[in-house]
Amino acid sequence: MTELLRYDIVGSFLRPEALKKARAQFEQGTIDQEALSKAEDEEIKQLITKQVENGLQSITDGEFRRSWWHLDFFWGLNGVEAIKDAGGFEFENVQSRFETARLSNYISGENHPFVEHYKFLKAHTPEGIEARQTVPAPARLFSELTRKENLEATRKFYSTDDELIDAIAEAYQTVIQDLYDEGLRTIQFDDTTWGRLVGDQTEINGKNGDAKEKERLKEVFVKANNKAIEGLPEDLTVQTHVCRGNYRSTWFAEGAYDSVASPLFDRENVDNYLLEYDTDRSGGFEPLAHVSEGKNVVLGLITSKDGQLEDRDEVIARIKEASQYIPLENLALSTQCGFASTEEGNNLTEEAQWAKIRLVKSIAEEVWNTEKVEG
Repeated sequence: MTELLRYDIVGSFLRPEALKKARAQFEQGTIDQEALSKAEDEEIKQLITKQVENGLQSITDGEFRRSWWHLDFFWGLNGVEAIKDAGGFEFENVQSRFETARLSNYISGENHPFVEHYKFLKAHTPEGIEARQTVPAPARLFSELTRKENLEATRKFYSTDDELIDAIAEAYQTVIQDLYDEGLRTIQFDDTTWGRLVGDQTEINGKNGDAKEKERLKEVFVKANNKAIEGLPEDLTVQTHVCRGNYRSTWFAEGAYDSVASPLFDRENVDNYLLEYDTDRSGGFEPLAHVSEGKNVVLGLITSKDGQLEDRDEVIARIKEASQYIPLENLALSTQCGFASTEEGNNLTEEAQWAKIRLVKSIAEEVWNTEKVEG
């Protein structure tokens, strides 16, 4: 396992105007893929520099080559097609774009474009800085492929949930091993499935609240994630970010972690949890008592949804409160989520984005003296 960093990020960054312009031109057909990739390359190189200048020790490409935090990865798998006219997701007073991923064949992970994306990031990352890869959790792909409008297509290839879970796991293992071979040592599963369950959403696009279905899905989700982790290299850190939605500074679910603490915290076989704790929508720290020994929790106490800086003393007090349930040596600090889970981004400026990151670093330096510990 890699060293636990006392201050961290979730992964996505606000898209610069030059990149937004290039993507719009590509959609309009006025530039080709080569020109778009060149624009992405340039902005990612600048982002790498900014991350390092702001003291980050583990960096990403900001998800600058993606439109969505999840769908672009799904679309890169063999056997998965992009559907542009599907139902959107209901967030707090906002509806997302109408896109989804649907099966057109059996799933496999060979030649995933994210591997080439990672090679570029790794090649331009300074020595001593970790290049990290974020991907949507396997459970999130299962959830996407079994939503009502996609289930019929899925069942043409996989007649049972277990068959689908096995296929997803194999595809993920292929991609992750390819990334590992290019130097990856930390893979991050971004996972909104648990966020939906804490909000009693047992259907992907609406509330249901059926208790039996919630219990069933808990077992399905932990199985899907754990199956994909099986057999990965021992020196690969696997961490997960549990999210309640992050579209244009809105969310789709609220609720404490209590109802999913088991199996999420005690049976999911990850090394680190990046957990949202920026508002009371996330509940208290009591569920952290369920986290298995040896795992780490990165507290997302600094919101990425607006530009107002948090009171550092209040943040420090909350870290100390969390340490009542999990040792301080197993805790770290981060932003609550990414700054742009989709290309639209959240409602704050780039200047505010970096100020948030500097605040995370400054508070961590005070609490932990920026030491690293083996997780």
